Amino acid sequence: MGGEKDLAMLLQTLSAVLVDGSYVFATIHEEAMPPGLSPRMLFREAEGITLVLLQDEAEAMGMKYEFPCRMITLNVHSSLEAVGFIAHIASELAKHDMGVNPVSGYFHDHLFVPLGREADALQIISEIAERFSAQQ
Repeated sequence: MGGEKDLAMLLQTLSAVLVDGSYVFATIHEEAMPPGLSPRMLFREAEGITLVLLQDEAEAMGMKYEFPCRMITLNVHSSLEAVGFIAHIASELAKHDMGVNPVSGYFHDHLFVPLGREADALQIISEIAERFSAQQ
């Protein structure tokens, strides 16, 4: 259950899916957590709680937010100890002037890419997989 560690195997079996909805990043103080809020991700930092949530939900709650983005799930079960996987993908996206905010879950990695650049990101990810599959 620990996932794949071999970088070449991860890259050659890589596929991605675009998750429905536009996401945003917001921050709140812990005591200000609105009831009924269902963020996709919650991360506690010293300065406050970072939330990744649907843009519609943030707007409905009157929250200030940044980085409207789309979520792409990488459909390969990567190990949390895999070396270079996200770095390789982020570097390829950077070559196309695209920032990315990656999040690793237990089973998959997820990329938050700028709204409007999701098709570009999916194409780049597909090209990575094709390139590594051709090498085998």
